[in-house]
Amino acid sequence: MSQLDPTGADSASEDVLAEPNGQPSYEEISSMTNGQLGIGEPHDSTPTGAAPEALPVPHLPPLPAHKMPLPPLPVIKKAVSGCYAGSLGSFQLELRVDVDRSRPMKRVSGDLFHTVGHTLSYYGSFVVDSPTITVSASQVVVRGLGRFTFTAGAPVVQVTLPRVNVFHPQAAATLQFFTVTNAPGASYHCPFTSPHYRTVRIETDCVSDVATPPFATYHTGSLPSGGTPRNISVVSAFTEAGIGMSPTAGEKVNIVHAGPDASWSNAELHASMQKHFSLWNDLPQWCVWQLVAQNHDFGAGLYGIMFDQEGKQRQGCAVFHRGIGGTTAEQLRLQLYTYVHELGHCFNLLHSWQKQYASPPKPNRPDSLSWMNYPWAYPKGGPAAFWSSFDFRFDDEELIHLRHGFRNDVIMGGKDFLAGSSLGRDVMADPLADDSGLVLAISTHKPSFALGEPVVLELKLRATDTRGRRAHTWLHPNCGMVKILISRPGGEVSGYEPMIDHLVGERQVVLGVGDEIGDSAYIGYGRGGFYFDQPGQYRVRAAYAALDGSQVLSEILTIRVRYPVSEEDERLAELFLGEAQGALLYLKGSDNETLRAGNDAFDEVLERFDAHPMATYARMVKGINAARTFKTISAGEGKEVTVRAAQPEASIALLSQVTQSPVLDPVSADQALSCLAFAQHTAGDAKGAQETLAKAAPRGRRKS
Repeated sequence: MSQLDPTGADSASEDVLAEPNGQPSYEEISSMTNGQLGIGEPHDSTPTGAAPEALPVPHLPPLPAHKMPLPPLPVIKKAVSGCYAGSLGSFQLELRVDVDRSRPMKRVSGDLFHTVGHTLSYYGSFVVDSPTITVSASQVVVRGLGRFTFTAGAPVVQVTLPRVNVFHPQAAATLQFFTVTNAPGASYHCPFTSPHYRTVRIETDCVSDVATPPFATYHTGSLPSGGTPRNISVVSAFTEAGIGMSPTAGEKVNIVHAGPDASWSNAELHASMQKHFSLWNDLPQWCVWQLVAQNHDFGAGLYGIMFDQEGKQRQGCAVFHRGIGGTTAEQLRLQLYTYVHELGHCFNLLHSWQKQYASPPKPNRPDSLSWMNYPWAYPKGGPAAFWSSFDFRFDDEELIHLRHGFRNDVIMGGKDFLAGSSLGRDVMADPLADDSGLVLAISTHKPSFALGEPVVLELKLRATDTRGRRAHTWLHPNCGMVKILISRPGGEVSGYEPMIDHLVGERQVVLGVGDEIGDSAYIGYGRGGFYFDQPGQYRVRAAYAALDGSQVLSEILTIRVRYPVSEEDERLAELFLGEAQGALLYLKGSDNETLRAGNDAFDEVLERFDAHPMATYARMVKGINAARTFKTISAGEGKEVTVRAAQPEASIALLSQVTQSPVLDPVSADQALSCLAFAQHTAGDAKGAQETLAKAAPRGRRKS
């Protein structure tokens, strides 16, 4: 057995606790109120060594009722669930026991850390999914075979927890590892540390132009709902899930210098988090930032986003009060839901209808009454039915993830918010039956792309049922209601994951036969990096999450990426395939200093390859960014929003060439025209702006 095996027998105690037998089952006592285990223990009044029948029975008159002795009180025992911590040699252990208290998931799990010299590093995690739980009046014993992130020589886990009454301090737990042949391994003595399974520091900052109060609390009995009426806050919502939220000092962010452009772009949020979040670091840590802002460039339909996508992900999210702000019961309920939903993504929780894309995959749960579902997409009656049954909590599978997921799967800055690593070829398979009455079509505006050229996917949804179909109009994969699957030239299948996940509100239409809605999306770069970064044939399929829970699959589209045929083609591919360039293409430009290498590469494209069709994409990125003011929350004390003014003349010079190029897809071309018109209006050319807008294609119901 390896000397670095924290379950090994080298340091095991010889005093191994045996499992108690013949005791009451856990199920017999786990239903007691408030999750507290209690067994009545009457006082023993029998003299030692004397049989009860041998004692003399005195003939005394009965006592008055008011002098009758009180019956013995039952001894109420403390719940044993929570977090424990111990050490053995160079290893440290954080142990989580989850067998009582609120909504017990009947599991134990742990994280192990290893000390070398003066450094402490994460070593690995384990969880026991289906333990045997044995309860006596004096202790609880939990035993079962564990799942480990490392090879464990002694994979059987036994945790023994003494039961104490409510007036005594919580007792320490003993974790004993065993081999599969029941030989004892390492033993850890673990004092109790917290009733929370995990604890996270949260910093919530509010931008000064937020027109309504930031969310504080909501009483769940204010409107019809499921479960017990109670006052609930963001912190208490996670406390109910067993996760401690420790708020740190938040600040008011002054936006007075932003001028009329006070809405936030994804690029500005990304840049601001790295400068402003006082706890931010490019490493895994139990810390998260939530920004309360007034408005996003996307408009009132965007409620919130989990936008942290560079380096170590899932450390930051934002909510927007333009769509959710207010003080009515409905608005407070929506604020609570939005704040918790976005933080749920920071814990690496997927939407309820996207669980099949988790690693490992789980069944989709579109009818789940969970923080991670969309009320308006609830297939059993829509938002009214959802809210009337919702108990303001995560579902059981999500609780298991939050409490017992392997550390790097949950911790902010751990594994990427990426769901493609376990996808197999079967996700590209045709459905056995489809009675949704909807058809999803995908296409590109050209049959092949140069290596490094941005791949833009066009999506269109139409109805086939003569009675019509009600459908949501969120077709862009940023909004989470459409999933894009990509099979690479070597056969590997992955799910496209946008850099930023958007929480959107309800937006529906009734599609009759012949009606169509559409959108386009740049799918060349996302959380998984570049998805079309080598020559060859790619197969792409999209899945639309319908309102009734159906998954409407598109046909499989083949996209060809051409081999470079000249040194110029090779150099252009190099200039477009950098990580910073991918982020700039996704964000449509940015002033973020961490993306300077990408801006420098696009400058080289315009200097050396100005006449090449690929230069159109560089002009578009830089032209759109120049047209807008760019806000960044400053670092240091006295947080303010610093603003780079719009540069309309530079934008007009760049975008005028873009709009004359045939390279772009129709939707991107319309975006360039709209941005050019905005820059012209900013520069005082109202007539030119009107003429430019007149060239854009009419939107109608063709563009969502």
